[in-house]
Amino acid sequence: QVQLVESGGGLVQPGGSLRLSCAASGSIRTIYAMNWYRQAPGKQRELVAGITSGGSINYLDSVKGRFTISRDNTKNTVYLQMNSLKPEDTAVYTCNVVASSTSSITPRLSWGQGTQVTVSS
Repeated sequence: QVQLVESGGGLVQPGGSLRLSCAASGSIRTIYAMNWYRQAPGKQRELVAGITSGGSINYLDSVKGRFTISRDNTKNTVYLQMNSLKPEDTAVYTCNVVASSTSSITPRLSWGQGTQVTVSS
């Protein structure tokens, strides 16, 4: 079992910055992909950014140049640095991780509980 705990959300003014963290714990064998999703009220969930174990990164077009995803493999943690935030970035941000465990080599998907990001003046 892999558990994910997110932190770093909150209220910020337009143009401000936030840094989200998502720490994975449990009986982890290997973490493959680590991703950040978001869902705004009345909208579908969308992939914001993802990073693989090999370091490949992809971003949602609307956040390119403003958000940066990174991971610390020693801490099993993925980060999302969000700069130049806009009101349209307001959403619940949730991380997920594809990982194998010590009890199963089959990679499985685990989700965090989500953290609210509100961009408003």
